[in-house]
Amino acid sequence: MAETLPRMVFPLALAATPKAAFAAPVRAVWLEVGFGGGEHAEAIAAANPDVGLIAAEVFENGLASLLTRLVPEDEEATAAVPPTLRLWPADARTLIAALPDGGLERLYLMFPDPWPKARHARRRFVHPATLGEVARILAAGAEWRLASDDPTYQAWVAETLANQPWFAIEDVADARPDGWPPTRYEAKALREGRRPRYWTLRRRPDAA
Repeated sequence: MAETLPRMVFPLALAATPKAAFAAPVRAVWLEVGFGGGEHAEAIAAANPDVGLIAAEVFENGLASLLTRLVPEDEEATAAVPPTLRLWPADARTLIAALPDGGLERLYLMFPDPWPKARHARRRFVHPATLGEVARILAAGAEWRLASDDPTYQAWVAETLANQPWFAIEDVADARPDGWPPTRYEAKALREGRRPRYWTLRRRPDAA
């Protein structure tokens, strides 16, 4: 955390030109909000070497889990780090506020905390008050992949998406679509009898 993380942090000073934050040329920038243990972000970055991925996570356990897999022990300060993966170890909303209009071509929100209590509902990333800002940073036609195993959150997503102008619902599936890397959280949900749901959303080109 002390030696590797600072070398991988996405600098807020470059938020207006996010492609400049990566150590290799990238054709597009994607964002994952709340990457958990980081296995999904790691797989996405490895499978798309021409894309710059910003992976956001506020919890140290998740950050440490990912960093441990990326660099060998005792080489934390010297081992090469993925040139097209940058980390945001803070509230993703701060980063989103600084990103340019249409700056991202894909967004991931995989198995977020459901925040079931009414007083916590406003903290949900999928919320009527925040969808417009999320739409702002996505280019026309950009893809948003969203998954949840929590019935309350699933119902909330369905209700929220039904009353907004920015995103077309391209697909809703009860089995992980092809091309979506698995996550440990998803595997745990399935073992415990919870049924994940997967949304593919598309940023409408005609929505302001």
